[in-house]
Amino acid sequence: MSIPDTGPESGGKSRNPFIQLLTPAGVRVPEPHYDDWLKDIDGGRLQGLYRDMAVTRRIDVEATALQRQGELALWPPMLGQEAAQIGSGRALAPDDFVFPSYRDTGVAWCRGADFADLVKVWRGNAPSSWDPYRLNMAPMQIIIGAQTLHATGYAMATKFDGAETATIVYFGDGATSQGDTNEAMVFAASFQAPVLFFCQNNQWAISEPVRVQAQRPIADRAPGFGIPSVRVDGNDVLACLAVTREALDRVRSGAGPYFIEAVTYRMGPHTTADDPTRYRDPNELEDWRTRDPIDRLGAHLQSEGLFGDEFRDQVRAAADDAAAGLRAACTGLPDPGELELFDNVYSTVHPVLERQKQHYARYLAGFEAAEGGQR
Repeated sequence: MSIPDTGPESGGKSRNPFIQLLTPAGVRVPEPHYDDWLKDIDGGRLQGLYRDMAVTRRIDVEATALQRQGELALWPPMLGQEAAQIGSGRALAPDDFVFPSYRDTGVAWCRGADFADLVKVWRGNAPSSWDPYRLNMAPMQIIIGAQTLHATGYAMATKFDGAETATIVYFGDGATSQGDTNEAMVFAASFQAPVLFFCQNNQWAISEPVRVQAQRPIADRAPGFGIPSVRVDGNDVLACLAVTREALDRVRSGAGPYFIEAVTYRMGPHTTADDPTRYRDPNELEDWRTRDPIDRLGAHLQSEGLFGDEFRDQVRAAADDAAAGLRAACTGLPDPGELELFDNVYSTVHPVLERQKQHYARYLAGFEAAEGGQR
């Protein structure tokens, strides 16, 4: 259903509706239009969505612990955003191409990323994450909003090639204030690029609340560029799945770009270098805890008789295995060689880069010579 949006995510200024199929209490709300996009979601698939969210949350918590223990230099938590990422991620077809931000661990999980892929950048072992051609997912982007331009350019190319695929790009509410994101929407609308803009409005652009940078719902911006949009409850995995499926189908059909605003909440810090207690009212966090996406689906499964002890134990075991796998992959990563920084920057040898590599090699050799002389 569409419900009035009067919570903290709107700053109390708007009553713009958003799509919700599962209430915070776990009650399934019939919605004829979007129910058609969920006809294949039986009890087993509902359990699968729950398992995905529980496992990715455990991965996120484990990665945060690894950073606190000095095993990772930094980690961007996705705590609270599991429904938006798993719901949309499970809507993707294998041939679709993803352009993520740095926080989209759940989407990477859906695309089949290995544990080492999730952490090697944050450990400093590699300048990039996964093989983009294996996952059909570009490397994570740290520059805010830059991936929207990459996605639009890629989508334009697929259109010129005649490919019937969709491109999806993920970004946060803060990225909508960046020029790159707005320029990407201009190009996408002008060339009717098959790209889906997926904004996870988690209420905070680092320490800046969304109500400061957006006086109206973010989804209202896209129509100004000529891009239709929809607002969805980002803590409702079923709504995110249905809305994204429909949007991707529309994009693939040649109808041009589309924009989804998933209204969710970042329950943790912006990154592990951030302290949200300095700028966030604890009452706000507690209010959003009542809308927890995993608890919501768990309550629904309970009401359907799908959350017995056996299933609970299976999920717990899967989460434990994932946490152990992540830790082992992280601590087992080999230290990079001193000159690997120059590898794989270009597809072929570049003379300027090769000269820099030689200079750096001589610089390092100087230390070895000095140490030898001291002996």
